[in-house]
Amino acid sequence: MSGTAVLVEEGPDTGLLWHRGSPFAEQKAFEQGAAIIELARGGIIEVSGPDRLEWLNSLSTGRFGELQPGQGLEALLLSPTGHVQHLLRAVEDGERLWLSSDAHDATAVFDYLASMRFRTKVQVVAHPELSLRWVGAQLTGERGLPEPVAPAVPAPFGPGTLQIGAVGQPGPDDERMAGMWAWHAERIAAGVPKIGVDTDERTLPNELGLYATALDKGCYCGQETVARVHNLGRPPRRLVRLLLDGSTSEIPGIGSAIGYEGHDVGRIGATAIHHEDGPIALGLVTRSIPVDAQFAIAGVPAAQEALVDPDIGLHVKPAHLLRRR
Repeated sequence: MSGTAVLVEEGPDTGLLWHRGSPFAEQKAFEQGAAIIELARGGIIEVSGPDRLEWLNSLSTGRFGELQPGQGLEALLLSPTGHVQHLLRAVEDGERLWLSSDAHDATAVFDYLASMRFRTKVQVVAHPELSLRWVGAQLTGERGLPEPVAPAVPAPFGPGTLQIGAVGQPGPDDERMAGMWAWHAERIAAGVPKIGVDTDERTLPNELGLYATALDKGCYCGQETVARVHNLGRPPRRLVRLLLDGSTSEIPGIGSAIGYEGHDVGRIGATAIHHEDGPIALGLVTRSIPVDAQFAIAGVPAAQEALVDPDIGLHVKPAHLLRRR
């Protein structure tokens, strides 16, 4: 994966590596567990104090109360009406809980957590000098790779782990590095949404297949809405993976309308060009749209792969079983 490093110039991933000249080769290296990707800078938060696990358990959709040292999880922060606001990735080290969020969410997440301490015995500290990285299984423990500051945990997709370490180590010119182009292509191929990009202010966890959401836990902000929609079924929308017609050079942008029989039935989130699938995207469409419907997005034909059951809001198949075109 040699070549000149190209950085992301705008958007949520600004400043991160986009690619090093061979984005398809970087995707293949990711799939083989032979790459490193820096995912977010400045979104690391350290939570300490004896009440930290129960505190996070009461604030989020995650089951923090059972977290053991070395274990991690993903959780959502919801509004009081149950709408998705932020994603937290967490790992417990026995003394502290380490949280990571995407850089564009870092300030909002920190401010929210700091404001919710009240009389709870917790301390919240931001670490702008740290970043989150994905390390392929083949490279774990390799000489020259800085030691993570927290336990490594399995990544939500791909043969690797998520680790917290110093910003920019290794740097974008390291031949082991892959860019965000590869990450987003593999993320979309796996059907994993990026909060704030593939979601909007109306998104409910049920529309994402209860992504990062535990139903069998105590009360948390927004739980009533999540439970009601789950019990009654039929969430308003559902997440889909979209296979775009690759015969055109045009790739629809984030927020483009999804058209079906002359009507707008949803919006797309991130798009990417995958080395096997070609142009792909994630989108949220009206629940009642048939799961085999064909769409038009900014004039580009698109087929869909159902990720969420339209009636109950649960994933219909594991991400690793998504078919290839």
